[in-house]
Amino acid sequence: MEMREDDGRIRTGTVWTATAHAVTAVIGSGVLALPWSVAQMGWIFGPIALAVFALITYYTSVLLSDCYRSPDPVLGKRNYTYMGAVMALLGGRQVFVCGLVQYVMLWGAVVGYTITSATSMMSIQRTNCFHEKGNDPRCGELSGNKFVLIFGVIEVLLSQLPNLEKITMLSVMAAIMSIAYSLIALLLSIVKFASQPEFRGSLTGAKIGTNGISSSTKVWNASQALGNIAFAYTYALLLIEIQDTLKSPPSENKTMKKASMYGLGVTTVFYVSLGLMGYVAFGNDVPGNILTAFREPFWLIDAANLAVIIHLIGAYQVYSQPIFGFYEKWLSSKWPSAGFLHNLYTLKIPFTADSFRLEFTLSKLFLRTAFVLITTLVAMMFPFFNAVLGLIGAIAFWPLTVHFPVRMYISQANIKRRSSKWLILQSLSMVSLLVSLIAAVGSIADIVQHLKHTKLFHITL
Repeated sequence: MEMREDDGRIRTGTVWTATAHAVTAVIGSGVLALPWSVAQMGWIFGPIALAVFALITYYTSVLLSDCYRSPDPVLGKRNYTYMGAVMALLGGRQVFVCGLVQYVMLWGAVVGYTITSATSMMSIQRTNCFHEKGNDPRCGELSGNKFVLIFGVIEVLLSQLPNLEKITMLSVMAAIMSIAYSLIALLLSIVKFASQPEFRGSLTGAKIGTNGISSSTKVWNASQALGNIAFAYTYALLLIEIQDTLKSPPSENKTMKKASMYGLGVTTVFYVSLGLMGYVAFGNDVPGNILTAFREPFWLIDAANLAVIIHLIGAYQVYSQPIFGFYEKWLSSKWPSAGFLHNLYTLKIPFTADSFRLEFTLSKLFLRTAFVLITTLVAMMFPFFNAVLGLIGAIAFWPLTVHFPVRMYISQANIKRRSSKWLILQSLSMVSLLVSLIAAVGSIADIVQHLKHTKLFHITL
């Protein structure tokens, strides 16, 4: 028998459903950059970085789990969202800062998804060309602009869907696709190494010198790699929402801590496996997107890239719908009688049931379309897969994964200032801030360096 919770809702989530949500929330397109990230730091610091980010993410997720209810972590009032927890425990000013970082991260992510989708489409075309024509140099002479535009048109259409509740199946399909292409990338790396069992790579990563890269490039790339790993562990924003699906007893925070341990444990094993197998298979020559390193079997590589595209079509909407909801709610409250914002129009979709009609306002039609167009334009101007992922990870990691969870936990648990636990938590926050700043500087430096040698509006693999 299903029991209603203290707020009247029926929740059926368990530690296993929460673990599944956690795995699918964390694994995303950032996984494709992990072999390159390991290559920038080498066999010593690459695995250490993966493990450290996993431990920090797990530890702060434990802290965040206790903030789902406040002031008491078991009996207190529920906070249904990350922003709600910040409001309850830290106040309105911190909500503004949190919201700003969150929406910048969300928008940066959809820019990155646009770039990644275009490179996956290009990779499919190039792989098929190599399969049909052999090592024809013309196969590598591709421009990604048309693919960016194709992806943009798809997102313009999908952006007219009302809200996140209407794209549930899109989200489920995206999660399945992310696991599929990640497993294919791991399988291809294992096969590559098995066919040429030679231990590649070096202890310190990409080499400096005549046949390598400059010392400054080495520093920037290693810094950017930290941002890429941070992006791959994006989890905190969704934890509260996942916890809100759990039934009790046992208490939600107890169940969520187990789910985070299991989910992040599985994810970390997978990340380390792909990062290290990709590196040992290709050494310091591993590309930024591991899928672009393979040519055969072409059908499996095409399937992986198609899975990336399908995943990112859905993920784009999951990340952009909160932005739409935010500014549409603000505009509606600002101009409550404006017809442009409130007059509903109905469109019958051809070849669908009579009951399926799309309702929209002119503001939704024009402003959401403008959002997608601007995002597409920015992606065409800065088509740098690793640098963009690194910058997004750097921007989001410290504030969302460490700073706010630490501050909320300190407030929730009434930890005394300058106590040993307070000092440990603040030290963790400061070290994480330093890492985020280093990663951001490295990513920005890489973007600037690319702009010196790259034509604007010219995407290449």
